[in-house]
Amino acid sequence: MQIHPLSALTTEQVNPRTRHIDELPTEQILSLINNEDRQIADVLQGLIPELAKAVDLIVEAFRQGGRLFYVGAGSSGRIGILDASECPPTYGTPPEMVQGLIAGGFQAVKDPVEGAEDSEELGVADMDAHQIGPRDVIVGIAASGRTPYVLGAMTRARSLGARVIGVCNNAGTPMGPLADVSLEAVVGPEVVLGSTRMKAGTAQKLILNMLTTSSMIRMGKVYGNLMVDVQPSNVKLVHRAKRIIRLATDASDEQIEQAYDESGGHVKSAIVMLLAGVSAGEAREALGATGGFVRKALEKLLPRNEALEGKTGL
Repeated sequence: MQIHPLSALTTEQVNPRTRHIDELPTEQILSLINNEDRQIADVLQGLIPELAKAVDLIVEAFRQGGRLFYVGAGSSGRIGILDASECPPTYGTPPEMVQGLIAGGFQAVKDPVEGAEDSEELGVADMDAHQIGPRDVIVGIAASGRTPYVLGAMTRARSLGARVIGVCNNAGTPMGPLADVSLEAVVGPEVVLGSTRMKAGTAQKLILNMLTTSSMIRMGKVYGNLMVDVQPSNVKLVHRAKRIIRLATDASDEQIEQAYDESGGHVKSAIVMLLAGVSAGEAREALGATGGFVRKALEKLLPRNEALEGKTGL
């Protein structure tokens, strides 16, 4: 009997620590799952240098007006879509700046689309449909590192001049040669054989969190550790926006309300207004001149001695 290449993958091996998990009571099942999950962060620690290279590629793309695309199938595709969908409300990014693509299209977010992940042509077509170019970054995500849809997309993106990052959970996969940066998060066999939505999926989610969060910090969308580009689009986020202003400025409720209203709910402007004692227009102008960085805008507006004395807030 010929052995299928998938059988050799780390993610397709039997985990010796969980061979008898079906015989255990609930609490011991949960302990085994938790013990396996605890290994993931240590694996990612070893990937920090490569993660940093990936973040630098993304930041460079953003600064040139480029976009970030996650491309995956099944669980990997859904994880990419989830991370992309969180960027606009969290960091005030336009929807096109970070996008997630999944084999089989939007229907596949909820329902399996048979055969979609096995088609390199679909990956190529999705790159063409989104007019991928040299300013863009494509992140291919596949636990196996060999999903045809993802490989097709990565190959096409590379031919179009885009920078390519690979995220997988096996070593030495076909994804590696297609990527400018290869992130191989080898977290070992799953608790349940082949259930890569578990450890592999968790590792992917952590990696994407790190990629976008670090990139957004580098793009000036965080002041201290506050998400100052939050979009106050509902009651919860309006409360969060005002609390961020309070944490950044230590201003009174009355001052915060006034700055929030005068800035049109623009958190960065309100912070600069309160800390530098300027109008909403002046705050926006300073932010525009400094690439949207709150700290740089304050340094531009405040006398040098005040900036040195730490009167720029956080």
